[in-house]
Amino acid sequence: MQNSMFSGLFGALSNEHRMNNIANNLANVTTTGYKRDTLAFRDTFIMFAHDQIMEPVANVRSEKLFPEPQHRARPRLAEAMTDFSQGGLNATGGPLDLAISGEGFFTVRTPGGDFYSRNGHFRLSPEGEILTEQGFSVLGAGGEIVIPPGVKHLVIAEDGRIFADGAEIAQISLVSVDDLGKLEKMGGNLFRARNGAQVEEIEAPGFMVQGFLETPNVDVVYEMVNMIEAQRQFEAYQKVMQSSDSVDREAITRVGRNR
Repeated sequence: MQNSMFSGLFGALSNEHRMNNIANNLANVTTTGYKRDTLAFRDTFIMFAHDQIMEPVANVRSEKLFPEPQHRARPRLAEAMTDFSQGGLNATGGPLDLAISGEGFFTVRTPGGDFYSRNGHFRLSPEGEILTEQGFSVLGAGGEIVIPPGVKHLVIAEDGRIFADGAEIAQISLVSVDDLGKLEKMGGNLFRARNGAQVEEIEAPGFMVQGFLETPNVDVVYEMVNMIEAQRQFEAYQKVMQSSDSVDREAITRVGRNR
């Protein structure tokens, strides 16, 4: 089997994964605070033994001792990253709708532990606790946050302090981490530290905006262009594999006829 078959196969599989990534971004164009995923590619070069020989070498020959170096490349997915750039702010007027302008995360408590989120579409439980859409507790400086019953006017300041009818009752935590690259998605629009990564929480440089929600940072037109590009590349790699298979078949047929 020719190396072109393997190159076409790896290229097609890489673009299939890229297509899945683009489709996931497009599927979340209405998800509050969603951050798009990106992929990076690279070529892995296979070097022949004589590629390690540096010319010219001291010898008595008038011609080069070794042929010119040759390289063969197979595409690989080099890196998958989350784009944490700021999304737009959409005015809702909801007293429990919070958007983060700049860098930062809300901290939410789930049955599996405490995680980070940019989704500020919150609600109150029957007991007055501030919850996420999935029913997870939103954490403040002292843990879960409970709004007293009968509050008529709720104000949340930029630093997360909550004022109920003019009295400060709690503060929503807004944190960041020392390296955003150490975070990974875990589903449900939540983030956590990558396996084995040590994440240090730092003071978030961003601030909260009450009555707004952050829109996803997904550009639909850009993602559609990427989807068309990935589809064309996948088709091109398919043709490479088909051509390589045709060459192999013809070579095998001719060898069989000569016998």
